[in-house]
Amino acid sequence: MCALSGLAELPVPRNQLRVVVGVDGSEAGAKALEWAIGYAHQSPAVIDVVTAWTFPMVEGYALTHTVGEVEDMAREVVTAAMSHVAYEAPDIVVRGETADGEPGRVLVDAAQGADLLVVGARGESGLHRLFLGSVSTYCAKNASCSVMVVR
Repeated sequence: MCALSGLAELPVPRNQLRVVVGVDGSEAGAKALEWAIGYAHQSPAVIDVVTAWTFPMVEGYALTHTVGEVEDMAREVVTAAMSHVAYEAPDIVVRGETADGEPGRVLVDAAQGADLLVVGARGESGLHRLFLGSVSTYCAKNASCSVMVVR
């Protein structure tokens, strides 16, 4: 189960949409964030930046970080994304959250009550470009709002 601490319950100013954007420190996540900023300018919106994290617990996996360090890294990703929004678009309200869980499920849960969920696609080259990634596919199939997949 994913644990988001209440972004969906926080009020959104009147006449504004709520846009959830998934970021993970990747180029695809950065493109999704840029798209969300542009969208928020056109249709006044609050941007909720969300990052999912999981602690690897696989037999034989060499653990190099603690649970706390993994969670801190996720917070740093969200903080950097929020700072970017504040710098690029100081008039846009931006909020952030991290959650322990699988990315698709975390994003779908975070998007409950949102107007739009924005995710990046990590297609690399060749045939990979023909298919959506597992997270974007999960979000497109399961989100209760519209989903924008940014390439």
